[in-house]
Amino acid sequence: MGTPLFSLRNLQAWYRPEVPVLSNLSLDLAPGEVVGLLGLNGAGKTTLLKVLSGLHPTFRTEGIWFHGHPIQLRGQGFKGCRYTVFAEDHAFPYFTFREYLAYVFRAYRKTCPDVTELVQGFHFADFADVLLKDLSTGNRKKAFLITAFALKPELLLLDEPVNGLDFPSTEYLYQQIRGYRDHGTLLFSSHILESITLTADRVLLLDHGQIRQTLAGEALHAPDLREVLRYEADL
Repeated sequence: MGTPLFSLRNLQAWYRPEVPVLSNLSLDLAPGEVVGLLGLNGAGKTTLLKVLSGLHPTFRTEGIWFHGHPIQLRGQGFKGCRYTVFAEDHAFPYFTFREYLAYVFRAYRKTCPDVTELVQGFHFADFADVLLKDLSTGNRKKAFLITAFALKPELLLLDEPVNGLDFPSTEYLYQQIRGYRDHGTLLFSSHILESITLTADRVLLLDHGQIRQTLAGEALHAPDLREVLRYEADL
């Protein structure tokens, strides 16, 4: 792999100290790769993404590195290299998409690009000036996905990005995920096997708060992944 873009070692995370959600979890993400995170409900996928996003404070780890240098997840430098789209996000309810997009690019100190292609690709043109609170779940998801793919952070985190999307937007999302290797590294969770088999270089199988297996290449086929998930469900 060479020097990973992002690494962490022996992550422990919890909501109650006596009930760990993640334990002994280590992770390496290479520059320019797409990694799928697969697991049954309750496996810890969303908690892991919240930890990586600096939004879950109750955790400890032996170390976190970005480009080989130790970092803090809430450190200002790393914040500017990371963006997360969550499965559900009700933040900024009184912003329109265009207002939110401008706000994000100011916060990241970047010039806002022309997002016409992304807006059209996600079939979002009729909703760009609607308050986020008045959008459907799927259209609100599109607003954050368009922002993410326009921003192009070095590390992009997506939590169940397919949820709520119509079929044409889902196909366009897969295209954007596959193409993200040209811009940075993308880690996304999903319970839809197709979304992983069509886009990912590797898949991390998360079970009871630990990464039990890493699959790549010919192993990334829906029947194989279903068999693994069926085995986990029977444990």
